[in-house]
Amino acid sequence: MAYETKYPFTNEVLKTYDNISDQEIEKHLENGHRLYKQWRKEGQLEDRKAVLYKVAEILRRDIDKYAEIMTKDMGKLFEEAKGEVELSASIAEYYADKADEFLKPIPFETDTGDAYVVRQATGVIMAVEPWNFPYYQIMRVFAPNYVAGNPMVLKHASICPGSAQAFEDLVKEAGGQEGAYKNLFADYDQVAKVIADPRVSGVCLTGSERGGATIAEIAGRNLKKSTLELGGNDAFIVLDDANLDGLKELLPGLRLNNAGQVCTSSKRFIVTEKNYDAFLEILVESFKGVKWGDPMDPETTLAPLSSAKAKEDVLEQIQLAVDNGAKVVYGNEPIDHPGNFVMQTILTDITKDNPIFNQEIFGPVAIVHKVKDEDEAVELANDSSYGLGGSVYGEDLDHARKIAEKVETGMSFMNSGWTSLPELPFGGVKNSGYGRELSELGFTAFLNEHLIYTPKQ
Repeated sequence: MAYETKYPFTNEVLKTYDNISDQEIEKHLENGHRLYKQWRKEGQLEDRKAVLYKVAEILRRDIDKYAEIMTKDMGKLFEEAKGEVELSASIAEYYADKADEFLKPIPFETDTGDAYVVRQATGVIMAVEPWNFPYYQIMRVFAPNYVAGNPMVLKHASICPGSAQAFEDLVKEAGGQEGAYKNLFADYDQVAKVIADPRVSGVCLTGSERGGATIAEIAGRNLKKSTLELGGNDAFIVLDDANLDGLKELLPGLRLNNAGQVCTSSKRFIVTEKNYDAFLEILVESFKGVKWGDPMDPETTLAPLSSAKAKEDVLEQIQLAVDNGAKVVYGNEPIDHPGNFVMQTILTDITKDNPIFNQEIFGPVAIVHKVKDEDEAVELANDSSYGLGGSVYGEDLDHARKIAEKVETGMSFMNSGWTSLPELPFGGVKNSGYGRELSELGFTAFLNEHLIYTPKQ
């Protein structure tokens, strides 16, 4: 596996990185395990909290530096990259702030004696993370595990090694001890061996269904706990009472943020027939106003895709949809540039027999469905193997929330697109995976909830 930074705007290789050896991996696992044992013996919670606060401080101080590394790795708009750096800093602070509260013993009522649960670290965690949010994806698993006392090793996506290395250097600069966090430029055979290692207590992955199935199989075979986030095909339901003027302010960011490479972006717009024509007109106008170009230029609003392969895949999916009856309402025109650009595109008339019906398109493509009423909207939203996020848009919020509760998904956002905050749990159901990250739920994902019970004498 070749780790290299190939700038998606020019497809120029900026830097290559050597793969890690088995001997180096052994050393880093031993360092992590030794540190885990030390933390279990000595605590050192205050030291770990201080490191997280310092991580947040450095990220904000050097926000442009970290953002540019990310942009050069995977093409994200520089302004969006700065937003990701800030979000990562806020996650580090959140878990430092909440550590004492989340680690407090939890009493359990029983007439037979005294019982409480203590939350304890379990060992080194293996993280396998994707390229679309190179820092945020790491931070949302590193910060809670680190402050709780679980060291971490990371296998990041091969196309964003600069970000992976920068995060390791960040933790060191903030005062993280040897073994607390280590980036591994590993291949998949090495990852499998790491998961199987008895010093590793769990594995978390954000990625594809195929990658998730592979990781879950290895974890299960070795009796290791795992959490998986495997993408989505999120529905955005527009109800009869929707305020379309307000919706204009949300478009096109609902679909085109990060060039459409967001697991929780709105990919399927499901609109009742009352608003369908007006909604489609608004969507087309919003897509027309998007400007592709240099992701470092603040005037650019549509970034290139992360790689030439990503561009090829999205274009093939559009063509597959069209070949099977989909209508191109806007876009799907070539962009003459060496970068990995795909024109923002709107598709309609995708029926259930279209192969794209149940596929996630990871790029700037919106699919719009017309439905008779909200019951049909919910039925269509649920007719998917995915269940990560989704949105419901309507003026009557109480009613919209009731509609949202009928959707088979892990997260529903009311009158808005996807949102990620440190205090809100993130995760899905169905083929979108299992487990939660962020919030208190993410904090406990790899902790032992240890019962201490004293019966009455």
